[in-house]
Amino acid sequence: MTDDIVAAVRVAPGHTELQHFPMPRVPADGALLKVEVAGICGTDVKMYARPPFADPVIMGHENVGVIVDAGPEFVRRHSVRDGDRVFVEHYVGCFHCEWCHAGEYRHCENTDWRTNPDARRYGYTSAHNEHHLWGGFAQYMFLPWNAVLHRVPDGVSAELAGLATPLSNGIEWALNAGGVGYDSTVLIQGPGQQGLSQVVACRQAGASTIIVTGTARDAARLQLAKDLGADHVVDVTSEDPVIAVRDLTGGRGVDVVLDCTAGAGTAPLLLGVEALRRREGVMVVQGEVAAFPDFPLKKITEKAITIRSARGHGYRSCELAIAQLASGRFPLERLATHSFGLAETDAAIRAVGGETGDDVVHVSLLPWGGDR
Repeated sequence: MTDDIVAAVRVAPGHTELQHFPMPRVPADGALLKVEVAGICGTDVKMYARPPFADPVIMGHENVGVIVDAGPEFVRRHSVRDGDRVFVEHYVGCFHCEWCHAGEYRHCENTDWRTNPDARRYGYTSAHNEHHLWGGFAQYMFLPWNAVLHRVPDGVSAELAGLATPLSNGIEWALNAGGVGYDSTVLIQGPGQQGLSQVVACRQAGASTIIVTGTARDAARLQLAKDLGADHVVDVTSEDPVIAVRDLTGGRGVDVVLDCTAGAGTAPLLLGVEALRRREGVMVVQGEVAAFPDFPLKKITEKAITIRSARGHGYRSCELAIAQLASGRFPLERLATHSFGLAETDAAIRAVGGETGDDVVHVSLLPWGGDR
């Protein structure tokens, strides 16, 4: 194992440099991860262009790799050993607070970079912190005692396991936040990696009708949505989506709306309100709209709509996502559309952001290229 680790470091907004770090000292309750795949999502695009705090940061919060140099206490605590392939959640909770005791470490103050300047979260934490390697855009990543790991089953490749984060989010948002279950009718707005993951989650949960909306430029993604189990797709640039949803549901509307149109403004939220059934529908939103001066509160209360926040994922959702990947029931490998090497990190992020013109769904960053 080399003593010189290469990482792609965000040194300024929209600017990355390859930097070298020494191999960190691994304590008895820590380990190193040899990163095989680091996924890139829309959040990375936003954090790259407009970092919420000072650089330098090694980004990368969707990480899969192989355990190396695990300390004896880490092995005892996590029941892993050198050579095991794992998916690492980006949350690094304290495991002492009430949220962690409830199993909801995603809400732990120790992980919340918005309120805690010393928070630990992969892809967000400064490289100036001890051990430096707090993101997956690097050849190795440091794992403390409180890292959250999931074993990747034999037969699941690193690239396929790299889809665990969007798929676990899809499961968390659709099933737990949205309450999708047997015979549910669902509208999924946006056929990106999160929306497509939610198609799989809803189909697996037994939804009877799954409708996915997108635009004309989403034609290939809308077809993929159908291949993954969507019953109907709607191009909102060529037909009125409210009329389409009502026609497809016999005038009733849907039980659940899952909004995956981050950054698209208020129009999808208004569509969601109209598309929901007359009483007690649920709408799950990502909260990208900073202000909504004409928020239709009266209609929401008249229809008794419940609005839920899409907020990361829990442990069980990750386990279900990995099991789904291992099952081979759905052609999920088709979500992994592009891969880049570490030296191409800037291009990879920009591809996800739509700057290159490529039809990107999910990007895999491969820190070792073809040599893992």
